[in-house]
Amino acid sequence: MKQIDFTKGNGLVPVVIQDYDTLQVLMLGYMNQDALIQTQKEGRVTFFSRSKNRLWTKGETSGNFLFVKEILPDCDNDSLLIKVRPAGPTCHTGTNSCFEADIAKGFLYHLESVINQRIDDDEQDSYTNKLYKKGINKVAQKVGEEAVELVIESKDNNDDLFKNEAADLLYHLLILLKTKHVTIQEIEEVLKERHRA
Repeated sequence: MKQIDFTKGNGLVPVVIQDYDTLQVLMLGYMNQDALIQTQKEGRVTFFSRSKNRLWTKGETSGNFLFVKEILPDCDNDSLLIKVRPAGPTCHTGTNSCFEADIAKGFLYHLESVINQRIDDDEQDSYTNKLYKKGINKVAQKVGEEAVELVIESKDNNDDLFKNEAADLLYHLLILLKTKHVTIQEIEEVLKERHRA
């Protein structure tokens, strides 16, 4: 990582915390050089608390630590973006984010990581893993069945059933993507390229 310039903010730099999976912005804090070093060393986000005038590890009281996945400096090297996997709600109010209430946007990335984990860890009791182990033909068949069920529900006026079938289809599509060693990000790239055309 590039050398961070702590001189512009009197020894502090702003730090944006973002959920690694959902990409939701969780909070904003500040770090001095010691906080950054401790964060890198321990793999948990530590800030410099301006109100307490000391280093403060997020979650030291609540247990809701922010586990570091990636640290990215901005173009001027005077602020940071840290992507994390939170161990619980980030905000003291009990919500995932300090900026707004819990939102579903980006949740598919989190679900993708859960699916990957259950398959990669070979969780024996997991429906996801059991389906995956049946192979591409069974997974593809299940996606087809869910697609047909969604089409059938789209003809009726029950929005709850339609949403549930749509959710089933997306969930099983994610298992199919895993089976084919393809990620959501790769599919997004295809959609972006189409959009540019």
